[in-house]
Amino acid sequence: MTAKPFVKWAGGKGQLLPKIRKAYPAGLGVDITKYAEPFVGGGAVLFDILSNYNGITDVYISDINAELINTYIMIRDRAAPLIKRLAILKNEFMGSDCRKEYYYQKREEFNALKTNGDIEENLEKAALLIFFNKTCFNGLYRVNRKGEFNVPMGSYKNPTICDEENIEKVSSLLQKVEIVCGDYKYSENFIDKNTFVYFDPPYRPLSETASFTSYTEDGFSDTKQKELAKFIKLLTNKGAKIVLSNSDPKNSDKQDDFFDELYSTYNINRVQATRMINSNSALRGKINELIISNFGV
Repeated sequence: MTAKPFVKWAGGKGQLLPKIRKAYPAGLGVDITKYAEPFVGGGAVLFDILSNYNGITDVYISDINAELINTYIMIRDRAAPLIKRLAILKNEFMGSDCRKEYYYQKREEFNALKTNGDIEENLEKAALLIFFNKTCFNGLYRVNRKGEFNVPMGSYKNPTICDEENIEKVSSLLQKVEIVCGDYKYSENFIDKNTFVYFDPPYRPLSETASFTSYTEDGFSDTKQKELAKFIKLLTNKGAKIVLSNSDPKNSDKQDDFFDELYSTYNINRVQATRMINSNSALRGKINELIISNFGV
């Protein structure tokens, strides 16, 4: 069994993985022995790399979402008690006479734990994050201005709350991974000429109403996209091999050359993807996304 993402995450790359895989640099796992993913999210590319390239000996992942990173750490370091706790949550939820009441009670408890910051509760927070991801509406992780998780309950009849086999597999793969909660720029010291880096930042919205920036309290503006491009240039000068994913502005405005200009010296590929959720019906279904690399030009 190949490990798969343990949570569904906004912008997850499961669908695009076959096309991203084609963009991997030559020498991966041979000359290229390090891997970094500074916007790890659900980790579809991470787990593909870890499962298929034994020559990758050093791995660095990060994200600014503290609860997500805590869950990665708990799976790496405390998989057995995490699985035990998830099994209890599953039995309680599935056996409850009022699942909705149980869900909202646990959501209130989760937000209280997020607020008090007690590291002794990190295992419980990780278990609850996975529980909500499997039972909330569309598997979203979204917070309000206070940083409180506020997604309503979904309508799943038999959610897979405790996937013991996958968590054990993920835990095994994560043993050699450095896991950091923080800005993508923290990865600079790790990355060198022997490193493959995959960047999957929050996508530039295709319309004013399409923006989904609330999985943390911070957004990712055009200014931040430009700052990321400068950082990628710095890493390119160090000799790192880099692949970047983002939305294609030309889906909604043929004259929008934002990324074509920002990455004009890189290799830009447009690939088809399917987006089912968008307030603009013209932006649902098959659209283009960008896979940009600093090699092969």
